[in-house]
Amino acid sequence: MLQETSQSSWADETIERRRGRKIAARGVYRDPVRSSKEFFVKTNGLHWISMMLLTSIPWAQRVWALPFLSVLAPSERYHEERHMRHKTITDWAWQMILQVVRWLPGRSLVIIADGTYAVLDFLLKVSRLPGVSAITRLRLDACLYDPAPAREAGKRGRTALKGPAQPKLAQRLKDPATQWEKHTLSWYGGTTREMEIATGTALWYQSPVPPVAIRWVLIRDLAGQYEPTALLCTDLHAQAAQIVEWFVLRWTVEVTFHEVRAHLGVETQRQWSDLAILRTTPALLGLFSLVTIFAQQLLDAQAFPVRQAAWYCKTLPTFSDTLAFVRQHLWPSAFFSVSSTDADTIQIPRALFDRFVDTLAFAA
Repeated sequence: MLQETSQSSWADETIERRRGRKIAARGVYRDPVRSSKEFFVKTNGLHWISMMLLTSIPWAQRVWALPFLSVLAPSERYHEERHMRHKTITDWAWQMILQVVRWLPGRSLVIIADGTYAVLDFLLKVSRLPGVSAITRLRLDACLYDPAPAREAGKRGRTALKGPAQPKLAQRLKDPATQWEKHTLSWYGGTTREMEIATGTALWYQSPVPPVAIRWVLIRDLAGQYEPTALLCTDLHAQAAQIVEWFVLRWTVEVTFHEVRAHLGVETQRQWSDLAILRTTPALLGLFSLVTIFAQQLLDAQAFPVRQAAWYCKTLPTFSDTLAFVRQHLWPSAFFSVSSTDADTIQIPRALFDRFVDTLAFAA
């Protein structure tokens, strides 16, 4: 089995582009791939939330995101037509986290998510789960406060929920008194980058939700290539540099979504019934993880036999190489051998057969 180097999971959504009047759960959403800050592109499709294990793959020498739980989040129109209460993205994510906690009792989990999950009600529930913490983006204008002072004996009135207001993070970026620390961090694309980090603890509060204790992290690029970013973590004792490096692993999730579309057939399905839709896409996402585990078992701590392309030198395997490697071991099985010789069957040399399998494994 894969040796897990971190206990972090990523929760993210993807749009499966599908059309058809009979697909009841479809909706109209912002296309995250084709949209940008200047252009808003809409698309028809199904909204999936996938929880993935972020783990280091030894023979790939990088972290991969392995899907293990995927849930369909129907559109608001779907629930309105059926007179049902609409569940938001964070509602579905909360149920998924509870399910994972039931599967892994007593296991510490770090849930990494994007700014969509920076919702106080969601973060409050996550912070109350023992051994579970969440990391998301944080708005630079979030209302942060000091902890509430101790209640004086004999004082009447309601107990204070928060203390004095802290400066907004946007103000801390311009404040010369802000204490910055330089760090060399693992960055996108497997590179490292010199960044400045400022951090602290606060209560994030907005009525009527009770305040949530967080550790905020400000990130500033010394080269000025990236805009300043703020993150939060519900674990007050987490190291700021570790929080940033965990969050940077989000890019591996986008790689997984791309690979399952390119090689495992997501968005090519033709079924339209509700039960078939609920089965097929989670199975294809889970197949990404199964292929990775099969490759790990077949290698048995040996080096991965990387196939060299004709136009460039490849040093590390990708998922397409992994998929072909598993196919090469599955296809020449006993199911493809013949027990007797007849007029419709001819035998070919083993070397030629292996060449056919190798070619088809990469072409399929």
